[in-house]
Amino acid sequence: MTVSGRPEGPQTVGFLLLEHFTLISLASAIEPLRMANQLSGQELYRWFTLSLDGAPLQASDGLTVTPDSSITVPLSLDMVVVCGGVAPTRHVHQGHVSWLKAQARHLKRFGSVCTGAWALARAGLLEGYEVSTHWECQAALQEAYPGIGLTSKLFAMDRDRFTCSGGTAPLDMMLTLIGRDHGRELAAGISDMFVCDRVRGEQDQQRVPLKHMLGTTQPRLQEIVALMENNLEEPIDLDELARYVSLSRRQLERLFQRNLHCSPSRYYMRLRLNRARQLLKQTSMSIIDIAAACGFVSTPHFSKCYRECFGLPPRDERLGWSAFSPVVAGSAVSPLLAAAPDEPVSRALSALEEARGEPTYGSFKVLPK
Repeated sequence: MTVSGRPEGPQTVGFLLLEHFTLISLASAIEPLRMANQLSGQELYRWFTLSLDGAPLQASDGLTVTPDSSITVPLSLDMVVVCGGVAPTRHVHQGHVSWLKAQARHLKRFGSVCTGAWALARAGLLEGYEVSTHWECQAALQEAYPGIGLTSKLFAMDRDRFTCSGGTAPLDMMLTLIGRDHGRELAAGISDMFVCDRVRGEQDQQRVPLKHMLGTTQPRLQEIVALMENNLEEPIDLDELARYVSLSRRQLERLFQRNLHCSPSRYYMRLRLNRARQLLKQTSMSIIDIAAACGFVSTPHFSKCYRECFGLPPRDERLGWSAFSPVVAGSAVSPLLAAAPDEPVSRALSALEEARGEPTYGSFKVLPK
């Protein structure tokens, strides 16, 4: 397989680890880069793990990780990704902030995983950008930095900022980046190697538990939403929903507007369309059957609502892979600068050498520009 139009030279990514970072997020971000090298049979990416002083630090699960280098060692980087985790406000120090600001003088691409957005925000690198972070700290981040356009998406790719929530979401984000750099086929091959049934795209949302959004103050609203979620195929009339919790229709409307900032009918519609999107991407059900399973009486009405919500019709959603949109002209990362003599050695080449005997080694041919 051949992929053309890729950036020149290997792209070097520095993963800045904050104390008590989540190990699953770091692995989900690095492993796609390793597999891109293996499948292409060449060093498309190299990476370094970095910390404030280069000393070992603990991940959130208690495992100790020894970084490749401290941030005091000069490195030629194309992108910095901050890896956060537990209690990010306690683990972002002035040294991190100063280093990130210094990097921004000659580096454009910055990213974060889990709660790493806190460090980028403190360095002033997210002002005016759409930003994703783990749902658990969304409210606090928005309160501290109102100039950030916080989103509940799994990941956000806004110009030269790439931020994502925690868990396995970095895998989806990095596959999207690789797809833009080197083509959809390579990214799909990596997905297959990781037995990943579906790559989630930029429009996929974090499922924020309603009890986290509302606390324990709105038991009636939580009960209504649970009824909606359990009755997607045959939607319950709003008047009937109101009667279930001893409210009037008008009280129900006010309850949704005050707490969820939308009408109950709109919220119900979004639940049904999100379910339809899951079925489109994860099953082979026909579009007619999906429409019926999500409470739509006609396929045209389903298609119209789906397009209004997600920006494309159900058929295009199933046929296309919107995660891998083309690279915008001029947006490719600049070629790797010459490495400084005292740089630590990236482990990407040794990992690539170890993979040389694998059956998939070099199975995707990537052409230079």
